[in-house]
Amino acid sequence: MNIIKKLFFLLLLLNLVPGNVFAAQIGVSFDRNPVSLDESFQIIFTANDTPDNDPDFGPLEQDFEILGQSQSSNSSWINGQSSKTIQWTVNVMAKHPGSLVVPAVKFGDDASQPASVLVTQATANKAVDTDDDLFLEVEATPQSPYVQSQVLYTVRLYRRVEIAQASLNEPELGDAVIEKLGDDSNYNTQINGVNYLVTERKYSIFPQKSGSLNIKPLMLTAEVVANTRPNFNGFFNSQMTKTKKISSKSVTLDVKPAPATFTGKLWLSAEQLVLKEEWSGDNQQMKVGEPLTRTLTLLAKGTTVGQLPEINIGKIDDRLKTYPDQPVLQEQKKPEGLIAFREEKIAIIPSKAGFYKLPAIEIPWFNSQSQKMEIAKIPETTITALDAAGTQQTPVTPVAPAEVQQPQKAEQSMPISIPPQQQNIWLWVSVFLASGWLATLAYFLIKRSAKKPVAEKTEREIRLEDSVKSLKKACADNNAAAAKDALLAWGRQKYGAASLGAIAELSDARLRDEVLYLNRILYSREPEQWQGKKLFQAFVENKAREKIAATDDDKLEPLYRL
Repeated sequence: MNIIKKLFFLLLLLNLVPGNVFAAQIGVSFDRNPVSLDESFQIIFTANDTPDNDPDFGPLEQDFEILGQSQSSNSSWINGQSSKTIQWTVNVMAKHPGSLVVPAVKFGDDASQPASVLVTQATANKAVDTDDDLFLEVEATPQSPYVQSQVLYTVRLYRRVEIAQASLNEPELGDAVIEKLGDDSNYNTQINGVNYLVTERKYSIFPQKSGSLNIKPLMLTAEVVANTRPNFNGFFNSQMTKTKKISSKSVTLDVKPAPATFTGKLWLSAEQLVLKEEWSGDNQQMKVGEPLTRTLTLLAKGTTVGQLPEINIGKIDDRLKTYPDQPVLQEQKKPEGLIAFREEKIAIIPSKAGFYKLPAIEIPWFNSQSQKMEIAKIPETTITALDAAGTQQTPVTPVAPAEVQQPQKAEQSMPISIPPQQQNIWLWVSVFLASGWLATLAYFLIKRSAKKPVAEKTEREIRLEDSVKSLKKACADNNAAAAKDALLAWGRQKYGAASLGAIAELSDARLRDEVLYLNRILYSREPEQWQGKKLFQAFVENKAREKIAATDDDKLEPLYRL
């Protein structure tokens, strides 16, 4: 009876809980923002759980024309926990320009959050021959960037014909880092009264030197479905296609050097930058001998992870023992650009009680939006270390050396008598075994050297060895420029990589950090002495790991041969 009463009381409590406690979280995003008035775009509603009811998209019709909608869901089970996401994609066109608000959409008792999208005026009388049923458009923003600043390069394919198959080459630009941003987006638009289907692709380009740089035209090869039908009746209804090639215009970038007003030691250009710290516990109640982890995070929009500097570089009190982890480096490729992330964790252990000061951390950076230098800063931090509560130091009673060492000495100096006959026998046995071991070793060495053929090195292997020798010499001479040239020569032959950033991405963590550090040294405004020993040591270790991995891979046949 008591159990029934408890269950009834529990059900009563659940009924009294407000519904919004268990409300599904519904976010709103767009496939593009901003958009043009004559372009369709997608509003995407994402829920982290099944909402209370189906959505009511009626409020959208005040500012948007709904062209279509679809729904998808995804479930996953990670580390014993299940997660579920549901997406509703609504294809719309704006009814008028301006900063339009997507109102809260109700899903029964649940609702999404409002969001805004910028709708620009339609481009009137665009310089396009509307007789063309297929053409490419490219755009670079900005066209006069600063060195190592982000340039958004947008490619749009306009078509009003059906395409069976198409291929488009990647943009090419020497002395630049190029990253593709996300997936392609598709939408409809009108140009001079003619309807087109548009496929849009975006890239982030980071020019690595100042001056005039030219992005070569892109070439599209497409199999266009012909409108005419074959004049014979076959067993198969295959489509008739014709091959068509089109190219875009070239784009010239006028890359400016770092401005003289920037006084930072290392040049860093970004659109936004955030620096913050977190502690794993109370840094005012630290215990002597116990670690506390300090986490430093640097998040930047519009830059690569290779351009982010080290964060924890200040010297701290010698009575604080520090144990830094390997930095965590990540990049997110969003439609609006690249987002770089660097995280450093440092375990700090005080050896004595007292107050300690950690120096302020300052990272100068250039805001490419406001065109001004800014400083991200973590102020000076004071930590307090206390003696471990309730513990006392127990005096250690020293042990007399004689009591410990005398028995060992007596035992070691004790003579062991061996009869002379046994001594002679063991002497001859030792000689016999030693000669047999030497003969066996000589046999295997002769056999291996006789069987092993002398492999002739290919031209590629010779070039690789030459670039490694050049890198070794450059590192020994602490010549950063020569090390860069040698690394690029090696990277081109090994991976087809054309920049230090690309080589860093293909390396293990330690070599990657050293390559990125070399890259920062080369583009630092103030000369800094570079030591090449660490780079070459990391290079040799990376090479050794590659050999080990290759040996392991050879033991099993691949499932699929590419």
